[in-house]
Parts: sequence; structure tokens; C-alpha cells
Amino acid sequence: MGACDHFSLMDEATVARYIREIGRGRNAAGDLSRADAQSLFAAVLAGIVPDLQVGAVLIALRVKGESLDELAGFAAACEASYNHFHALDDGSVPIVIPSYNGARQLPNLVPLLALTLARDGIPVFIHGVTRDPGRVTTREVLDAMGIEASMSANEARARLATRRIAFMPIEVLAPEIAGVLALRDVLGVRNSAHTLAKMLQPFAGPAVRIVSVTHPDYLVRMREYFTAHDTAALLLRGAEGEAVAHPRREPTLEWVHEGRCETWKAETPEDRLTPELPSNREAAITARWIEGVLAGKAPVPAAIQHQVDCCKRAVAALRPGAQVR
Repeated sequence: MGACDHFSLMDEATVARYIREIGRGRNAAGDLSRADAQSLFAAVLAGIVPDLQVGAVLIALRVKGESLDELAGFAAACEASYNHFHALDDGSVPIVIPSYNGARQLPNLVPLLALTLARDGIPVFIHGVTRDPGRVTTREVLDAMGIEASMSANEARARLATRRIAFMPIEVLAPEIAGVLALRDVLGVRNSAHTLAKMLQPFAGPAVRIVSVTHPDYLVRMREYFTAHDTAALLLRGAEGEAVAHPRREPTLEWVHEGRCETWKAETPEDRLTPELPSNREAAITARWIEGVLAGKAPVPAAIQHQVDCCKRAVAALRPGAQVR
């Protein structure tokens, strides 16, 4: 019986055994095997683990950090918990952008990245939260631009085929994962699901994921993970944790595909790293500024343009017979 097959038989004693293994603190805790990690997280997602034990598991993992095998097991459980989209009818390779942080100080420019790619014919699927108190979410900026959320797979596919952009709330895309994300309000801190949501690949066919991190140390962990366990991801330190290049930093992205990692960096003049940005981070003001950029009234910030170019390069690499240049 495989890991995914026996999770429904998991009892409290088995979960307690896992907690004893991972819950001994940062220095003494052990790691679960990939199979056990997948079984445990599948049970958590399915809602069959008691609330007290779910809290213990999530806090234990936050203290010790996930091993690469644990991440692989958790990711497999997540991917098995929701329905994936069929490959796009025209054979296009989509860009997948997770949006779970929102803007606290800088304007949220994820919609600018997405709409610039869509304007160039590349389908962009965004998934994430709709609201986050104290932050401006991508959903709020898109809403201010008149871009509605997709509330079904058919709506998302239709919008990807026509407007080349679709946003789907995580509650619609993967409700079980959304349930674990929502535990942040109860526990007071983020949990493993916030990392895993940024790693989702919602398409049955090829897709390029943009995976952003806030802290440099976690960029190393994501590089190790995607090199060993997964593929087709563009990694970067995002702007306030969002999957868009910081408009005032020299842009560097890492393309991880088929066990190899390449660094794609742009040498950008200093004066190009001080672009004029929206006057504040409010959704409506950000939306109007993005519309102006798309209309040619102001240039796309150099860092974001480099990310656009990297996305195109990654999409080209996934086409049959393609070679990255």
C-alpha cells in the first residue's frame, strides 16, 4: 500500500509518533521520510488529523524547518489534493505566478509582470489570496483594472485563451490547501502550506513556475529542492515576497530545469534601477500606473523587463526540441 493509499487509515498514535520525531526542537528533531511526509500531509489536507495535532505538526515544522525529502512528500500530497488543468488547446506553455504576500511598502507590480507577458502572447495563470489585512494583494490591483477572478477551471481556460491572463483564488483552485493556509489566523504564524502554495504546478502539461522567496537562505533551499525533486522553475528574491523582481535591485533569476540550475542576470545601469513608481501602494493608484506603462507612457522597470525576458526564455526551453540560449 502506497503513502497516498494509507493516509486515510492514519490514527492519532501514528501522528503522535511523527510529532515525536519532528517536534524535539531545531537541534534535536529528526526528519520524516518522503513517504511518511506525504502520508502525514495528505491526512492533514484531508482533515482527518485532529486540530490539536495539526497545530503541533505545523509548529514543529516551523521550528525545525522542512528537509528536502519532507518538502517533496508534502508537495506530492498537495499536488494530489486538487484537480489540475488540461494543457492549453493551442499548445502554449503558461507562466504560473503564485501571489500570497501582497505589498506592504512598495506597490504590487505582479499585475504589470503578468500583463506585459500576456500582451506578448504568453498565457499567465495567477493563483493566490484575495485579501490580506495591511497589504495590497494582486487580486485587489487586478480588480481595480477590471480583471475578474476565475471561479472555475472553464472560466480560467477561457480567459487564458482570449485575454491570456487568469487569476484564481486558492480557495477555488485548491480548497484543502486553502484550509491549511487559513490556520495562520489561528496559530498566529505562517506554516508549511505557505511555502507549498508557491510551488504548485496546476497544469497537466508543461508550465513555468515563478517561485519567489524573501530571505536569501531560502533561495538556497528552493534551488536544492528544484534541482533534486522537481523542474521548470524560475527562482528569485521577490519584491516583499511576491513573485516579481524588485524594481530597484539588479535583477537575477535562476532557471532550474532537468537537474540543472542556470543564473540569468542582467547588467543594468544604475540609473535604470531607480524607476519612477506609483505615488503609493494603493490598489487603484497602482492600477492606473500599470495601465500607463502598458500604454507606453512610461517604461517597464528594467528589473521587471529582465524577468519578462527570462520568462520568455524559460517558456522557449519547454517547447519540444528547444535549446536554451
